[in-house]
Amino acid sequence: MQMTGNTILITGGSSGIGRALAEAFHAHGNQVIITGRRKALLNEVSAAHPGITAMELDVEDPKAIAAFAREVTARFPKLNVLINNAGIMRHELLTSDQVDVSIAEATVATNLLGPMRLSAALLPHLKAQPQATIITVSSGLAFVPRADYPAYCATKAAIHSWSQSLRFQLRNTSVRVLELAPPYVQTELTGAHQLTDERAMPLGAFITEVMTLLEQPPANGEILVQRVYPQRFAEASGKYDEFFAAYHARVVKS
Repeated sequence: MQMTGNTILITGGSSGIGRALAEAFHAHGNQVIITGRRKALLNEVSAAHPGITAMELDVEDPKAIAAFAREVTARFPKLNVLINNAGIMRHELLTSDQVDVSIAEATVATNLLGPMRLSAALLPHLKAQPQATIITVSSGLAFVPRADYPAYCATKAAIHSWSQSLRFQLRNTSVRVLELAPPYVQTELTGAHQLTDERAMPLGAFITEVMTLLEQPPANGEILVQRVYPQRFAEASGKYDEFFAAYHARVVKS
Protein backbone atom coordinates (compact mmCIF):
# COMPACT_ATOMS: atom_id res chain seq x y z
CA MET A 1 0.00 0.00 0.00
CA GLN A 2 1.20 3.50 -0.81
CA MET A 3 1.93 5.03 2.60
CA THR A 4 2.00 8.74 1.75
CA GLY A 5 0.08 11.18 -0.39
CA ASN A 6 -3.29 9.54 0.24
CA THR A 7 -6.59 11.02 1.36
CA ILE A 8 -7.75 8.65 4.09
CA LEU A 9 -11.12 8.36 5.80
CA ILE A 10 -11.12 6.55 9.17
CA THR A 11 -14.36 5.79 10.97
CA GLY A 12 -14.22 5.63 14.75
CA GLY A 13 -11.17 7.88 14.61
CA SER A 14 -11.67 9.77 17.85
CA SER A 15 -10.11 7.16 20.15
CA GLY A 16 -8.28 3.86 20.39
CA ILE A 17 -6.97 2.15 17.28
CA GLY A 18 -8.79 4.58 14.98
CA ARG A 19 -7.17 7.64 16.51
CA ALA A 20 -3.74 6.00 16.61
CA LEU A 21 -4.01 5.06 12.92
CA ALA A 22 -5.11 8.61 12.08
CA GLU A 23 -2.11 10.08 13.87
CA ALA A 24 0.28 7.62 12.23
CA PHE A 25 -1.03 8.20 8.71
CA HIS A 26 -1.05 11.96 9.27
CA ALA A 27 2.61 11.79 10.35
CA HIS A 28 3.37 9.97 7.09
CA GLY A 29 2.11 12.91 5.04
CA ASN A 30 -1.44 11.88 4.29
CA GLN A 31 -4.65 13.94 4.35
CA VAL A 32 -6.71 12.29 7.10
CA ILE A 33 -10.44 12.59 7.83
CA ILE A 34 -11.78 11.03 11.02
CA THR A 35 -15.38 10.36 11.95
CA GLY A 36 -17.20 9.50 15.14
CA ARG A 37 -20.27 10.24 17.22
CA ARG A 38 -18.62 12.31 19.95
CA LYS A 39 -17.90 15.80 18.67
CA ALA A 40 -15.75 16.81 21.64
CA LEU A 41 -13.35 13.91 21.12
CA LEU A 42 -13.19 14.54 17.39
CA ASN A 43 -12.33 18.18 18.01
CA GLU A 44 -9.67 17.12 20.51
CA VAL A 45 -7.90 15.04 17.87
CA SER A 46 -8.05 17.72 15.16
CA ALA A 47 -6.85 20.36 17.62
CA ALA A 48 -3.88 18.22 18.65
CA HIS A 49 -3.01 17.47 15.02
CA PRO A 50 -3.68 20.42 12.70
CA GLY A 51 -4.55 19.07 9.28
CA ILE A 52 -6.68 16.16 10.49
CA THR A 53 -10.28 16.89 9.57
CA ALA A 54 -13.06 15.79 11.93
CA MET A 55 -16.57 15.01 10.69
CA GLU A 56 -19.45 13.62 12.73
CA LEU A 57 -21.00 10.36 11.53
CA ASP A 58 -23.26 7.78 13.16
CA VAL A 59 -22.55 4.60 11.20
CA GLU A 60 -25.72 3.02 12.59
CA ASP A 61 -27.82 5.47 10.56
CA PRO A 62 -28.23 4.53 6.86
CA LYS A 63 -29.50 8.00 5.90
CA ALA A 64 -26.58 9.65 7.68
CA ILE A 65 -24.14 7.41 5.78
CA ALA A 66 -25.63 8.30 2.40
CA ALA A 67 -25.52 12.03 3.13
CA PHE A 68 -22.02 11.76 4.56
CA ALA A 69 -20.71 9.94 1.48
CA ARG A 70 -21.96 12.74 -0.76
CA GLU A 71 -20.43 15.41 1.47
CA VAL A 72 -17.05 13.81 2.00
CA THR A 73 -16.47 13.04 -1.68
CA ALA A 74 -17.46 16.58 -2.61
CA ARG A 75 -15.09 18.07 -0.03
CA PHE A 76 -12.29 15.60 -0.68
CA PRO A 77 -12.38 14.54 -4.35
CA LYS A 78 -9.04 12.71 -4.01
CA LEU A 79 -10.34 10.41 -1.26
CA ASN A 80 -8.78 7.03 -2.02
CA VAL A 81 -8.57 5.11 1.27
CA LEU A 82 -11.41 4.01 3.53
CA ILE A 83 -10.67 2.41 6.90
CA ASN A 84 -13.79 0.86 8.40
CA ASN A 85 -12.74 0.96 12.04
CA ALA A 86 -15.80 2.09 14.03
CA GLY A 87 -17.06 -0.60 16.37
CA ILE A 88 -18.67 -1.33 19.71
CA MET A 89 -18.06 -4.26 22.07
CA ARG A 90 -20.63 -4.91 24.80
CA HIS A 91 -21.07 -7.74 27.27
CA GLU A 92 -24.11 -9.98 26.76
CA LEU A 93 -25.62 -12.55 29.11
CA LEU A 94 -27.54 -15.01 26.96
CA THR A 95 -28.58 -17.22 29.88
CA SER A 96 -30.85 -14.51 31.27
CA ASP A 97 -34.59 -15.11 31.25
CA GLN A 98 -34.91 -11.85 29.31
CA VAL A 99 -32.05 -11.46 26.85
CA ASP A 100 -31.52 -7.85 25.76
CA VAL A 101 -31.36 -8.24 21.99
CA SER A 102 -30.93 -4.49 21.56
CA ILE A 103 -27.23 -4.97 22.32
CA ALA A 104 -26.87 -7.42 19.45
CA GLU A 105 -28.91 -5.20 17.14
CA ALA A 106 -26.74 -2.16 17.85
CA THR A 107 -23.58 -4.22 17.47
CA VAL A 108 -24.64 -5.59 14.09
CA ALA A 109 -25.70 -2.13 12.91
CA THR A 110 -22.38 -0.55 13.90
CA ASN A 111 -19.84 -3.31 13.31
CA LEU A 112 -21.29 -5.02 10.24
CA LEU A 113 -23.94 -2.97 8.47
CA GLY A 114 -21.99 0.26 9.00
CA PRO A 115 -18.93 -0.89 7.03
CA MET A 116 -21.12 -2.52 4.39
CA ARG A 117 -23.21 0.60 3.86
CA LEU A 118 -20.32 3.06 3.89
CA SER A 119 -18.20 0.94 1.56
CA ALA A 120 -21.11 0.60 -0.86
CA ALA A 121 -21.77 4.34 -0.77
CA LEU A 122 -18.12 5.19 -1.48
CA LEU A 123 -17.25 2.42 -3.96
CA PRO A 124 -18.24 4.34 -7.11
CA HIS A 125 -15.90 7.14 -6.05
CA LEU A 126 -13.09 4.79 -4.98
CA LYS A 127 -13.23 2.78 -8.20
CA ALA A 128 -12.70 6.02 -10.14
CA GLN A 129 -9.36 6.63 -8.37
CA PRO A 130 -6.10 5.42 -9.95
CA GLN A 131 -5.28 3.54 -6.74
CA ALA A 132 -7.62 2.96 -3.81
CA THR A 133 -7.81 0.81 -0.70
CA ILE A 134 -10.55 -0.35 1.64
CA ILE A 135 -9.33 -1.60 5.02
CA THR A 136 -11.81 -3.47 7.19
CA VAL A 137 -10.98 -3.90 10.87
CA SER A 138 -11.99 -7.32 12.15
CA SER A 139 -10.44 -8.94 15.24
CA GLY A 140 -8.61 -11.98 16.50
CA LEU A 141 -11.99 -12.73 18.08
CA ALA A 142 -13.33 -13.44 14.59
CA PHE A 143 -11.38 -16.71 14.77
CA VAL A 144 -11.60 -17.65 18.46
CA PRO A 145 -14.56 -15.86 20.09
CA ARG A 146 -15.04 -14.66 23.64
CA ALA A 147 -18.25 -16.18 24.92
CA ASP A 148 -19.12 -13.08 26.97
CA TYR A 149 -19.17 -10.87 23.84
CA PRO A 150 -21.09 -13.06 21.38
CA ALA A 151 -22.50 -10.40 19.04
CA TYR A 152 -19.19 -8.58 18.77
CA CYS A 153 -17.33 -11.76 17.86
CA ALA A 154 -20.03 -12.77 15.38
CA THR A 155 -19.86 -9.42 13.58
CA LYS A 156 -16.08 -9.65 13.31
CA ALA A 157 -16.32 -13.16 11.88
CA ALA A 158 -18.83 -11.81 9.37
CA ILE A 159 -16.56 -8.90 8.46
CA HIS A 160 -13.75 -11.36 7.81
CA SER A 161 -15.95 -13.36 5.46
CA TRP A 162 -17.38 -10.24 3.78
CA SER A 163 -13.90 -8.83 3.23
CA GLN A 164 -12.86 -11.97 1.38
CA SER A 165 -15.85 -11.68 -0.94
CA LEU A 166 -15.32 -7.96 -1.47
CA ARG A 167 -11.63 -8.54 -2.26
CA PHE A 168 -12.53 -11.13 -4.89
CA GLN A 169 -15.25 -9.04 -6.50
CA LEU A 170 -12.96 -5.99 -6.75
CA ARG A 171 -9.94 -7.96 -7.97
CA ASN A 172 -10.06 -6.40 -11.45
CA THR A 173 -10.57 -2.83 -10.23
CA SER A 174 -8.21 -0.21 -8.82
CA VAL A 175 -9.50 -0.92 -5.30
CA ARG A 176 -7.49 -3.21 -3.04
CA VAL A 177 -9.22 -4.75 0.00
CA LEU A 178 -7.22 -5.36 3.17
CA GLU A 179 -8.33 -6.76 6.51
CA LEU A 180 -6.72 -5.70 9.77
CA ALA A 181 -7.29 -8.23 12.57
CA PRO A 182 -6.08 -6.78 15.90
CA PRO A 183 -5.34 -8.89 18.96
CA TYR A 184 -6.32 -7.70 22.43
CA VAL A 185 -4.92 -4.14 22.46
CA GLN A 186 -4.67 -1.54 25.22
CA THR A 187 -7.65 0.67 24.34
CA GLU A 188 -10.93 1.53 26.05
CA LEU A 189 -13.04 -0.72 23.80
CA THR A 190 -14.38 -2.75 26.74
CA GLY A 191 -13.76 -0.09 29.41
CA ALA A 192 -11.02 1.91 31.08
CA HIS A 193 -9.50 -1.22 32.63
CA GLN A 194 -8.35 -2.40 29.19
CA LEU A 195 -5.99 0.57 28.85
CA THR A 196 -3.68 -0.81 31.52
CA ASP A 197 -4.32 -4.54 31.19
CA GLU A 198 -0.90 -6.20 30.98
CA ARG A 199 -2.41 -9.02 28.92
CA ALA A 200 -3.20 -6.55 26.13
CA MET A 201 -0.73 -5.43 23.47
CA PRO A 202 0.44 -1.81 23.94
CA LEU A 203 -1.30 0.39 21.39
CA GLY A 204 1.90 2.06 20.24
CA ALA A 205 3.61 -1.25 19.54
CA PHE A 206 0.55 -2.48 17.65
CA ILE A 207 0.40 0.60 15.40
CA THR A 208 4.14 0.49 14.68
CA GLU A 209 3.91 -3.13 13.53
CA VAL A 210 0.76 -2.47 11.51
CA MET A 211 2.29 0.47 9.63
CA THR A 212 5.27 -1.71 8.71
CA LEU A 213 3.00 -4.51 7.49
CA LEU A 214 0.94 -2.10 5.38
CA GLU A 215 3.98 -1.11 3.34
CA GLN A 216 3.95 -4.50 1.63
CA PRO A 217 0.66 -6.27 2.42
CA PRO A 218 0.53 -10.04 1.83
CA ALA A 219 -1.26 -11.44 -1.18
CA ASN A 220 -4.19 -12.65 0.91
CA GLY A 221 -4.78 -9.11 2.18
CA GLU A 222 -4.69 -9.97 5.89
CA ILE A 223 -2.73 -7.58 8.10
CA LEU A 224 -1.71 -9.68 11.12
CA VAL A 225 0.68 -8.66 13.86
CA GLN A 226 2.57 -11.53 15.45
CA ARG A 227 0.51 -11.24 18.64
CA VAL A 228 -2.70 -12.31 16.85
CA TYR A 229 -1.24 -15.42 15.18
CA PRO A 230 -2.36 -17.90 17.89
CA GLN A 231 -5.99 -16.82 17.46
CA ARG A 232 -5.93 -16.48 13.68
CA PHE A 233 -4.43 -19.93 13.13
CA ALA A 234 -5.87 -21.79 16.13
CA GLU A 235 -8.09 -23.99 13.97
CA ALA A 236 -5.49 -24.63 11.29
CA SER A 237 -2.95 -25.64 13.94
CA GLY A 238 -5.34 -28.18 15.44
CA LYS A 239 -5.26 -26.37 18.76
CA TYR A 240 -8.60 -24.58 18.61
CA ASP A 241 -10.28 -26.42 21.51
CA GLU A 242 -7.17 -26.12 23.66
CA PHE A 243 -6.81 -22.42 22.90
CA PHE A 244 -10.51 -21.73 23.42
CA ALA A 245 -10.50 -23.37 26.86
CA ALA A 246 -7.27 -21.71 27.97
CA TYR A 247 -8.37 -18.35 26.61
CA HIS A 248 -11.62 -18.38 28.54
CA ALA A 249 -9.91 -19.47 31.71
CA ARG A 250 -7.84 -16.27 31.43
CA VAL A 251 -10.35 -13.66 30.34
CA VAL A 252 -13.90 -14.67 31.29
CA LYS A 253 -14.95 -14.14 34.89
CA SER A 254 -18.63 -15.08 34.69
